[in-house]
Amino acid sequence: MRRPHILYLHSHDTGRYVQPYGHQVPTPNIQALADQGVLFRQAFCAAPTCSASRACLLTGQYGHSNGMLGLAHRGWSLRDYSQHLVHILHEAGYRSILIGEQHIAKEPAVIGFDEVLKIPTTRVESVAPLAIEVLRRTHDRPLFLSVGFFETHREFLGPGSLRDVHYSQPPANLPDAPEVRADVAAFKASARSLDHGVGTVLNALDSAGLADDTLVIFTTDHGMPFPGAKATLYDRGLGVMLILRGPDPFHRGHVIDALVSHIDVYPTVCDFLGIERPPFLQGVSLLPLVRGEVARAREEIFAGSTWHAAYEPQRAIRTERFKYIRRWGERRRPVLPNTDDGPSKELLLRNGWGEREIAPEQLFDLLHDPNEAHNLAGDPAYAATHAELRDRLETWMRETGDPLLAGHVDPPPGVEINLPDQRSASEPTTRIG
Repeated sequence: MRRPHILYLHSHDTGRYVQPYGHQVPTPNIQALADQGVLFRQAFCAAPTCSASRACLLTGQYGHSNGMLGLAHRGWSLRDYSQHLVHILHEAGYRSILIGEQHIAKEPAVIGFDEVLKIPTTRVESVAPLAIEVLRRTHDRPLFLSVGFFETHREFLGPGSLRDVHYSQPPANLPDAPEVRADVAAFKASARSLDHGVGTVLNALDSAGLADDTLVIFTTDHGMPFPGAKATLYDRGLGVMLILRGPDPFHRGHVIDALVSHIDVYPTVCDFLGIERPPFLQGVSLLPLVRGEVARAREEIFAGSTWHAAYEPQRAIRTERFKYIRRWGERRRPVLPNTDDGPSKELLLRNGWGEREIAPEQLFDLLHDPNEAHNLAGDPAYAATHAELRDRLETWMRETGDPLLAGHVDPPPGVEINLPDQRSASEPTTRIG
């Protein structure tokens, strides 16, 4: 029996700020996909930065295990590109095609796709028409099609509508100020463009008669490109939209609240296709969870970030109730190059954000403090929880060979980095080696 096609749809920097997750961002095509498939309400990336997050999903390994500790366009790479999902799919008879954003290699040819379509930009306007063309082809083998949209990365498409500029509600960690509302309105305009691209591709899939025989994996890399989100280990940095739609059991319009991680996608695909899981995978299959055989797939999620534009080593463990974040090194102030430039960042900087101290250890009770605003790391009432989560985090780091346990992690030769004291990633970089 022929295996189903796989359509991997992914965006940049969207987090969960879309309609199916309850936000006032009209994304009707994404909502329809959720209505038809399985939406994971508590899905998290394993790294809150662009290249590392995608590498974790596509290798089924944490960033310090697959080698992607920084940004691919700045010189970081996977230790072994043969561990990319595309290779095990090749062995199972799939033909693979890449369109648009990929962000895990400077040269996409090294990844291993059968075909890489060249395009002028990775925005919806360039990517969607080529996806339509591919889906209209005759396919004599099952297809793995990766469609990556630049949206909702800055620079945003908008200013957004006049109504959005005035009335948009900022994320809970940001002030309700005119600059932030306008910034959010521009994000929403970009999200509407993303939704248009998603709808265009899904309509083409349906028109080609392939929808019933295709597993659609729709996600984003990490949280929104706003201060306190992207490149942080708070839920607003790690939380991602994740929707799977396809043949049984991915067709029920079902919402799942259990914790899941991006690194669980690879083993789930293997189990769904009846492919033996490679030994390097570090995630778990979500099939038992989706089928209702278990109430949860995992007890916790782990995540970490080492380099984005600049060095900012941190690791986290999150359970259903608690989050523990640990930062390494002596720096206690924000690493500003790791926050994308924009009006919200400028407002905070004008009001002293760059000088605010960040604790080396942070503990949050997510039931009572879902915005992760009140650090309990020094509270005697939470001392046992603090110690337990610290031990569990260190055990995970040790078992997965995290180099951060040995001290400072040096970047490899040829990598370009910003310095932590710089204000922006757009400032001149330092080339290593």
